[in-house]
Amino acid sequence: MIAFATALEPLRLTNRHYGREVYSWRLISENGEPVSASNNIACSVDGSLAEERGRIHIGERPDMIFVCSGLGVETYRNRHLYGWLKASLGRDVALAGLCTGAWILADAGLLDDKRCAIHWESLPGFAERFPQVNVYADLFEFDGNIYTCAGGTAALDLVLHLIDQEHDANVVNRVCELCLTDRVRNPGDRQRLPLRARLGVQNSKLLTIIELMEANLSEPLSLLEIAGYVGLSRRQIERLFLRNLGRSPARYYLELRLDRARHLLLQSEIQIVEVGVACGFVSASHFSKCYRELYSRSPQQERQQREILVI
Repeated sequence: MIAFATALEPLRLTNRHYGREVYSWRLISENGEPVSASNNIACSVDGSLAEERGRIHIGERPDMIFVCSGLGVETYRNRHLYGWLKASLGRDVALAGLCTGAWILADAGLLDDKRCAIHWESLPGFAERFPQVNVYADLFEFDGNIYTCAGGTAALDLVLHLIDQEHDANVVNRVCELCLTDRVRNPGDRQRLPLRARLGVQNSKLLTIIELMEANLSEPLSLLEIAGYVGLSRRQIERLFLRNLGRSPARYYLELRLDRARHLLLQSEIQIVEVGVACGFVSASHFSKCYRELYSRSPQQERQQREILVI
């Protein structure tokens, strides 16, 4: 809902600035019925996918199609939607994927060998599922006639950049003021809070260690290797973790790997044993045991729960 609203509001505010309709839009769903967002707010639409597909042949195609999706996108398939998106792109209609909308575009084969952005939480599963796509943890990306953003308030930045391409800076500045935002962020600006702010940690050595851990989840480094990288002893590292994070470095590293595993279980169709390997577990039984200890359910139950949520 955040990405949906923040994509439309800058367009509405641009119309307000000019006192006339500069931008117009139509909302469609598969069957023309209202769509419930993840916060359970129902959004009415203007028509169905079938009706919109018919517009291509009578010269009423849009300039751009926004594909907005959220949870459960990993199991979504709709060949009629995919065909319409491909046909529209072939007729010079721009496509924009908001939040996990990039997943829809990738599954339709429209992002092969292209750059795209997606929400950091969805990135591990996306990268595993679509290795042919150049995915980045950026706020948004442009590649030819295809635009993608990470969702949330990044949709605001994406649309403001689109407006900036067609209007002078005064218009964008005015819309920013009305949205109570002081600037338009750049594509490469970070999605997540800096590690220092996210963890409330100030020790630079500890932050470096955590960055090393996050960068080496599939082939975990030993504590001895980490100690060599940062110039500390094992005992010093253990004290740093206990004092600042309340757990041992081994436990913290394990939780990072299990968190990555959970994202892959929920956001990909990779076999469970392969998820374990991708997160540094050499044994399926060890992976299952550790997962159950942390989340109180097995990897198999986690994936089954995902299927229940999607339905």
